[in-house]
Amino acid sequence: MNTKNKGKKDERNLYLKNEDLDVAVNKYLTLISFKETHQESHLLSVTKAQGWVTVEPVFAKISSPYYNASAMDGICVDAGTMMGVDERHPKTLVKGRDFNFVDTGDVIKDPYNAVVMIEDVNIKDDEQVSINNSVALWQHVRPIGEDIVAGELIIPAYHKVRPIDIGALLAGGITEIEVMEKPKVGIIPTGTELVEAGDAMAIGKIVDSNTHMFAGLVKEYGGLPNRYPPVSDEYHLIKNAIIKAIDDNDIVLISAGSSAGTEDYTRRLIEELGEVVIHGVAIKPGKPVVLGMIKGKPVIGIPGYPVSAYFVFESFVKPVIFAYNHQVNVEGMTIQAVLSKRLMSTLKYLEFVRMKCGQVNDIFVATPLDRGAGVTMSLVNADGILKIPKNIEGYEAGEIVELTLMRPQEEIENTLVSIGSHDVLMDVLSNIIHKNRGMVNLSSAHVGSLGGIMAIKKGECHIAPIHLLDEETGIYNLPYLNRFLKDEDMVLIKGVKRTQGFMIPKGNPKKIKGIKDLLRKDVNLVNRQRGSGTRVLLDYLLKNNGIAVKDILGYTREMNTHMMVASAVKSGSGDVGVGVLSASNMMGLDFIAIGDEEYDFAMLRKNLEDPRVQTFISVLQSQEFKDALTQLGGYAFNNPGEVVNP
Repeated sequence: MNTKNKGKKDERNLYLKNEDLDVAVNKYLTLISFKETHQESHLLSVTKAQGWVTVEPVFAKISSPYYNASAMDGICVDAGTMMGVDERHPKTLVKGRDFNFVDTGDVIKDPYNAVVMIEDVNIKDDEQVSINNSVALWQHVRPIGEDIVAGELIIPAYHKVRPIDIGALLAGGITEIEVMEKPKVGIIPTGTELVEAGDAMAIGKIVDSNTHMFAGLVKEYGGLPNRYPPVSDEYHLIKNAIIKAIDDNDIVLISAGSSAGTEDYTRRLIEELGEVVIHGVAIKPGKPVVLGMIKGKPVIGIPGYPVSAYFVFESFVKPVIFAYNHQVNVEGMTIQAVLSKRLMSTLKYLEFVRMKCGQVNDIFVATPLDRGAGVTMSLVNADGILKIPKNIEGYEAGEIVELTLMRPQEEIENTLVSIGSHDVLMDVLSNIIHKNRGMVNLSSAHVGSLGGIMAIKKGECHIAPIHLLDEETGIYNLPYLNRFLKDEDMVLIKGVKRTQGFMIPKGNPKKIKGIKDLLRKDVNLVNRQRGSGTRVLLDYLLKNNGIAVKDILGYTREMNTHMMVASAVKSGSGDVGVGVLSASNMMGLDFIAIGDEEYDFAMLRKNLEDPRVQTFISVLQSQEFKDALTQLGGYAFNNPGEVVNP
């Protein structure tokens, strides 16, 4: 059956529902007979057992220690002969008759039953010592079974073996344990557009990255991934792939094809081969998940957008793998943080929002990242996840919200928080800091120069990168600090001078020469967001040239970073964009310079002595930083790291 090209309205999956997440997970898990489908086990060497789950409780075969052992370096004595010994009544002992020297771990046997640590022993010669402290029976002696007693439980059934468990098992005389077979998870990439990483790319092709992410998560959560080659969007091919995967595995994941398009076959195939339990869950991103059963095995259709795919995996696949292994799916560590900007949400879904987070003045501050379902880097850069519950419209700036962390809290506490203008040099700084300066991290959120100034004013960041031209004085940055932060004790850390201009396709096919070309009807502009210094510069130039923004095609199309503008021009979706020379160079574009500007960092004076800030300044002043920017091109240096008073 190949319905690929029919495209009839009645073939679309218009039966997507909006099941609540908790209801969907519980409903699905109750249908899976874990005991019936997953009872195989095998013996495994203890030294190779990390990450495997025990079938039965494991009891010690021998005691540890196996004998009475010295807990200290010193001498072993008979405590009964030491009665009355103290500083006024010291006692001289003869080696071999009254004592013997022992090291930690040595056997203590009759007639000795106590150890005096070497620090309390006065050595007279090779054969005699004296002591002047009382000695208690069995002092500093580890008795047989102090750690583990033969027959004692070491680890219970359904226990995931950790490195510390391996040590205890070996000490208890256990060399092999019976472990459950890890669930085999078949992963089927679907999509005619897919190519493998490293293959030649072409327009309309997409690298299959999702299923490799799935494979890594399966390993992390205790399963064995079995990834199949990509399958084209043809009904019979996907059907055959599912049938094979069901025979080979305990769980099957189908990547893409779960939505409502005419070539989204996942639901229909699960329905034909088994049962669809749920199609559509009230989460965002990730709504069009398909939860099914074929031959008693769970089959999960996962959306193709990378961020949707990740949250569907975390919400459904992870609990299934944990249930197979008889493990409890525990929520990650959470912290309370202040929300830096207003965050609205729909009332129809539980929404997962990726967040940047850092600690500023003993308060955690959280800033939302791009919310698009296809923005993989929002996951890479996220410090935590904010869940906005269904039936809540969102949160206002300044509200306290709860984040589930994606990084250790210690990393977040050691993060320098930057909110403001974007430049690729922030990535250069971050890399040098992370590589050479230990535990300090740099978190950079891009909200524009004015947004950075407001973040400083609200105490939401340590530094704010800015490049704001004052129209009246022609001076960069300082007038804005005096205007918006006049009641704060501020400093400005000098950064770099950088070249701004028009980024245009290689060869300048539309013969763009300057700002007046933006009025042409065949020229499509890619703009920066409101509040950015680049937008302020463009508006200043438009005003000086008497150009009305309503006459510019594409003026309202906004991008949050220079690299996004450059990418739009490179892809052909824009003819010209305003940005920095370094971004233009990185994307292989031509460039028309319109002027140099000062890119600096605003900061409250009280944060100047913060070790994270001092690290930042030292990197600004480093030769490594200057060399990296010189290679990118478009930068000049005039005492970077210098502290200027407004």
